[in-house]
Amino acid sequence: MAVEIVYETHATTTDNEAGVSTGWLPGRLSAQGRREARELGERRRGQDLAVVFTSDLRRSVETVRLAFPDGRPPIRQDARLRECDYGELNGGPSSLVAARRAGHLEVPFPGGQSYRQVLDATGSFLREVAREWEGRRVLVIAHTANLWALECLLAGACLPDLLAAPFVWQAGWSYTLPTGWGGRAGEPAPPEPRPG
Repeated sequence: MAVEIVYETHATTTDNEAGVSTGWLPGRLSAQGRREARELGERRRGQDLAVVFTSDLRRSVETVRLAFPDGRPPIRQDARLRECDYGELNGGPSSLVAARRAGHLEVPFPGGQSYRQVLDATGSFLREVAREWEGRRVLVIAHTANLWALECLLAGACLPDLLAAPFVWQAGWSYTLPTGWGGRAGEPAPPEPRPG
């Protein structure tokens, strides 16, 4: 049986409001973000979620703790769900990071990582989820780069196109992780993301 993945981005941060790309810095939710996190919890309650996975970066963890203050469903942090590491540009102007994104599909940001590395880390996470949560619904709360990875790996989107387009927030995305995703013996391997 497939795994149903419900995806949400972390709530609004003070960096988001200031036009800063946080990257691997921890970040902190703004007052608006704290309200959004509580609303996320209300939106997702009663949806038979088996587990909540979150990035281990503070802004995602803070979102999850406000959304699910009683720790139910169980919450698991995973470093593979981190935002792209912008290296020297962590904490830099969002306009500058956005202007340089397309050049870092394969080549890492100086002192950081590439979007391909984010895609690979997210793929590793998905292989584990496919093995351990078959037939269940899981909630994932992380960052924009991980959303793009899911769009490539599970919806067939083209990563360069995603990097070139502005991010448009919505109240969650849904994906189906097919049985056997990840290439277990005798079962289908994950699709190769379209390069462009």
